Amino acid sequence: MRVICLSDTHELHREVLVPDGDLLIHAGDFTFFSKRPSMLRDFNRWLGELQHRHKVVVPGNHDYLLENASARSLITNANLLMDSGATIEGIHLWGSPATLLPGGAFCRPHASDRRSHWARIPIDTDILITHSPAYGILDGAPNSDQHEGDPELLAAFERVRPILHVCGHVHEGYGSLWKKHTCHVNAALLDQELGGVERNPIVMDFELLRMKSQRNF
Repeated sequence: MRVICLSDTHELHREVLVPDGDLLIHAGDFTFFSKRPSMLRDFNRWLGELQHRHKVVVPGNHDYLLENASARSLITNANLLMDSGATIEGIHLWGSPATLLPGGAFCRPHASDRRSHWARIPIDTDILITHSPAYGILDGAPNSDQHEGDPELLAAFERVRPILHVCGHVHEGYGSLWKKHTCHVNAALLDQELGGVERNPIVMDFELLRMKSQRNF
């Protein structure tokens, strides 16, 4: 399965050159602090123009409009995961927009609240999609001692052990990293210094069903 990972396009989705693949994952912040239904409709039309067999979207802290449950029906060309899961070709996915920020959409600033929240991730999750990275994993600039990821999410990996984790949010953390049981991908495409989509979606090729059969819990 070829998985195409992207995040943090911030209304510049039409500037992204999206590679072909089987599963497209967008890990949030497709708007820029926007509450405009027109932007959400354009994002949905763009999703519909892509040829990937499967598409999954998780909102981010900029995507205020989707805090309104009625607006979620505007996403018709992808599977929208809101603290929920889906099964695609035998692969179990679960996604959440929660972040530890004290402000922004879907914020959960209290550690105890996030601990309970991440305890909801099903144990059989193969691909975990969160807007936020886990603490210490692709959550800051390379070689930096500053970390913006979620410690409670990091703790959840010891229980769940997904094959793939896709996130964004911390733009400086763009890249991929194998750590213990999981391949972590921060697919934040917007370069904050340059102000544009200067990065490419991250492509991961997995024999996911074989890897799933070899998982040890």
